Amino acid sequence: SSPFQSPPPIGTWKGMASAIPAPARKKGSVLAPTTIQSLSHDTLCVLFSCLDILDLVRCSAVCNSWYLSSLPDNTKSSIIKRSKLLQSLYLKQMRRSGRDVSSRSSDSLEESMSAYLEELALERHRRALVNGSVVIDQWKGHSAGVNQCRMKMGMILTGVGDKVIRLWSSESLKCVEEYPVPDAVRLLDFDFDETKVVGLFGTQLSIWRRNGKRSIFPSKEGTFSKGSCMRYFDPDAVVGCEDGTARVFDMYSRQCSRIIKMHPEAVSCLSLGDDQLMISGSSLGRITVSGLSLDEKIATLKPTDSTGISSLCFNPESSLVFCGTTAGYASCWDLRKMRQLWKRRVSPNVVYSMHHLRNDSSVLVVGGIDGILRVLDQDSGEVVSRYVMDNAAVPSSFEYAHGVGERRPGKRIPKDTQIDGVSRNARPPITCLAVGREKVVTTHNSRHIRLWTFKCRRD
Repeated sequence: SSPFQSPPPIGTWKGMASAIPAPARKKGSVLAPTTIQSLSHDTLCVLFSCLDILDLVRCSAVCNSWYLSSLPDNTKSSIIKRSKLLQSLYLKQMRRSGRDVSSRSSDSLEESMSAYLEELALERHRRALVNGSVVIDQWKGHSAGVNQCRMKMGMILTGVGDKVIRLWSSESLKCVEEYPVPDAVRLLDFDFDETKVVGLFGTQLSIWRRNGKRSIFPSKEGTFSKGSCMRYFDPDAVVGCEDGTARVFDMYSRQCSRIIKMHPEAVSCLSLGDDQLMISGSSLGRITVSGLSLDEKIATLKPTDSTGISSLCFNPESSLVFCGTTAGYASCWDLRKMRQLWKRRVSPNVVYSMHHLRNDSSVLVVGGIDGILRVLDQDSGEVVSRYVMDNAAVPSSFEYAHGVGERRPGKRIPKDTQIDGVSRNARPPITCLAVGREKVVTTHNSRHIRLWTFKCRRD
């Protein structure tokens, strides 16, 4: 699969198309405007040959008319794939680095090229967040304050605060779907995948199909001690409860398959791994590890202390667990060695949320009550960048389905700048964040949603 989730702006290509000379026309004839769809196979090949390797990967994911183009004999050709543009750029890059891979088989070459592209994309993501520029789009997404967000597959899910969950496109900021919350219950947490949205309502779970239909678990099988948090990894939804248990529900049979005692106190946050691993934090600072198929916890990473665990994040690529506390500390644990690697005070108060891009082992994004968006080095915990919205800059506006949004540049805060010197208007508390490729979405317990788009500076 492509290492990029979202395509480049189509307007860029329209501009390139308009630069191509129009053919001569007869006097009195009407010529239709030139569009990107009217470009021939050969013209597209010329345009694509001008791009670098990562932009070419982005283009391969834009649309079928670029991936599959009609040739004069009405056969179909994959422009980018069959013209071997990607392969040619990859081989050229390998030769520059002193590695000759041209003698490999086609399957081996394809595999090594995919790995190289993923590595290249992750490096650009790291550079964008650490040293890049940032533009922040802010729009009114709800009628009341919301404090939760998720971002996957180029989509953003927001809610908790009013009576609707909304799914947005991270490119157009268009609301593509809405999921109403019943009046009689309060939404506490949610998650989603390609086909469904799963919500936690106190003592019940609910499923919305992506076609909008909702189904609530039957009361006998779906009720439990009051839930405080929830994570979903198909086919299981795991609910952390105030009685210290984690309850595992199969979303297809709609039954509770496991009840695991994780803590003597309330479960405050959860994180799940690809291999049925579950990590939980407690209100008294404990961190425990278990499996979704087990009946009890298997390890305790951190015993109780005076500060509660407010956020958790697990990286299956490196087997590292990251946690944030109510006292502003962030720490990292290695599950392979079952020991703490680092602990740092990254905020003067609560760390509400932390997240990293899937498969990325370089940077971690952290947000909390002080409203500063921080980028941490995963290996050391060092804060490598801090950002806020630049309220002094003149904003521009953009239209979206529900009205007019505001766009402003972000501002990097120098290391020697005291946080108290930064205006509170520029840094409302970050209640939740989610990381995409070169993007971060944040909620602030307000009606507005912010999408931070980072751009890697050219060398």
